[in-house]
Amino acid sequence: MTQRLTVASLLAAILALACASVALAQEAKYPDILDAKPMFKAGPNHVELAPSAPATNLVQWDGSFTDLTLKKVTYTMVGTKPSLGNASTTVPVYIIPIKMVYGASNGNRSFDPKNHVLSNGETVVNNIIASPIFNPGVNFTQGGTDLGTTQYIDAFQRGNFWKFVHTYTGYHVLLGKPVVLAERSITVPKSLGGVFSNPFGTGVIGTYDMKAFDAKLQSYMTYFTQINPGVLPLFITYDIFLTSGSCCIGGYHNANGPQPGGQTYSYATYVDSPHSFSEDVSALSHEIGEWMDDPFADNFVHCQDNGLMEDGDPLENNPNYGAFPYSLGGFTYHLQSLVFIGYFGAPKATSVHGWYSFQHDMSHVCPGQ
Repeated sequence: MTQRLTVASLLAAILALACASVALAQEAKYPDILDAKPMFKAGPNHVELAPSAPATNLVQWDGSFTDLTLKKVTYTMVGTKPSLGNASTTVPVYIIPIKMVYGASNGNRSFDPKNHVLSNGETVVNNIIASPIFNPGVNFTQGGTDLGTTQYIDAFQRGNFWKFVHTYTGYHVLLGKPVVLAERSITVPKSLGGVFSNPFGTGVIGTYDMKAFDAKLQSYMTYFTQINPGVLPLFITYDIFLTSGSCCIGGYHNANGPQPGGQTYSYATYVDSPHSFSEDVSALSHEIGEWMDDPFADNFVHCQDNGLMEDGDPLENNPNYGAFPYSLGGFTYHLQSLVFIGYFGAPKATSVHGWYSFQHDMSHVCPGQ
């Protein structure tokens, strides 16, 4: 009897030790990110990678204003000049899904935007295409003024230059229906990333070094013959944050070469966690908004918080990371508010109601103006 109890006790101890080892392994598998900070990036422009003699350029226009410090600001934006009338621009878009794969040493997990199915039955990529970024199914009325039933960034840009386009109902800068290209896959080495607990929400996320990631994007833009300066290549990941010394970058946009012939491109992650940084299309709305108003990442402004005309950055640390809910097709998307050109020192009267941002959630010009 005593021997049986000893054996039973030994087996119980072994089982308990095994369970403790599994728990410890799981804890080590998904550690916390201690230096997490919500971030986005832009530029610097890869001038050395400029396309040679492109056959077609991005539709763009140039403008300028004298800011509040009496310095001249010149800029290039996507579309046609708002003051010239009813012109509608549609930029072709190619989505390139990026599958991120982590091995046994750094997470043993894959994050696949093309095939992962969300709670509404749609894949990540299809849910992005159905969102207000591409679907013109939301009426955007800001402060009682109807900016139109259109795509989100088009509504923002109409509000941005409302002084000119309020009588031009045909003025639009739209994104074409995306064509989804073949998914690319990146196997992440342990030295460049791993799987961690989401520092901003539930579940887990993968990380990857931004410099290594951008090098991959350069090769993909060479690989796909559909990509040229006249289109927007849009790279998408699922539940991924990039790193650059620290975490966490939800997206960035950049260009290879200056205007007018440079190749612009953008990247954003889609995080499937309620109230998280980069929730659903919030990072994408940030990056597409900045691509619209600073496509070549060289619209320099005289602000202490931002050297470029990046219209998403000033609001990314607001409550809910600057995002507001919009329902479309039975799903609630989160679109980040963006600042208008007046924030950078342009005349306030340029934008709807003289506001400094789309949601009227910015009350002042940038520091330094």
